[in-house]
Amino acid sequence: MSSEIGYEVSERIARIQIMRPKAMNSMHPGLMAELSAAIRRADEDPEVHVLVLSGEGPNFGAGYDLKFDWKNHYPEGGPMGKRRMLTDCVEFETTPWDCSKPVVAMVRGYCLAGSCELAMMCCVTFASETAKFGEPEIRFSTSPPALVMPWIVGLKKARELLYTGDLIDADEALRVGMVNRVFPDEQLEAETLRYARRVAAIALEGLQTTKAAINRGAEIAGIREALRYGIEVGAILDATETETYRKFGEVREREGLSAAIRWRESQFE
Repeated sequence: MSSEIGYEVSERIARIQIMRPKAMNSMHPGLMAELSAAIRRADEDPEVHVLVLSGEGPNFGAGYDLKFDWKNHYPEGGPMGKRRMLTDCVEFETTPWDCSKPVVAMVRGYCLAGSCELAMMCCVTFASETAKFGEPEIRFSTSPPALVMPWIVGLKKARELLYTGDLIDADEALRVGMVNRVFPDEQLEAETLRYARRVAAIALEGLQTTKAAINRGAEIAGIREALRYGIEVGAILDATETETYRKFGEVREREGLSAAIRWRESQFE
């Protein structure tokens, strides 16, 4: 693994960690490829029964890295270029879903945007009391690549959050079903590993067949088609220069990304 992805196996548990704490574990294409490869590596290892995904430092992740030159990486532009970018992001975010083995997300601090979607794609999510979840993309006139939230928290709550980009704390995330359990920060790792060891004690065949049946039920209900449609309409929005998007870009060019984010967030205080 690179210096941005940690990987270790012990007691039938593969621990995979995003290691960009100074960038709030934000993600870029290189990291996405390596994280996907780490999950596939654990899936192919017969000694691994369960995966635990976490972020180094105080935060799980801030989503996709806004400082990365996405336009250079996807030079096509327009709706089709945005469509290709969103397709790549959704393929990455569904890697925990596609893994044949249980994947447990261990979340502390901020878990936003693409990172929030990644955690929701995991089978089980444990959070610390400091955790905050949300999809703030709409505030900047962009869309979540993977519109998985309605499948996790239900239509009403998903609409409430996705229409505003508001964040929720760990207790609210627990109440609406976005996370399974909440622990004090100092207990999160121990409790997550305690659960992972219990899962690891189950026969691998039992875990894989059970996960396959659960996933297949959701796929029959249409989750894959819903995600694909989200890509199509998301590409249209991402390719549209709304007034908010234009002003955000002006502030960013003039004063930098941090100033642009402060400018936009100040309108919701």
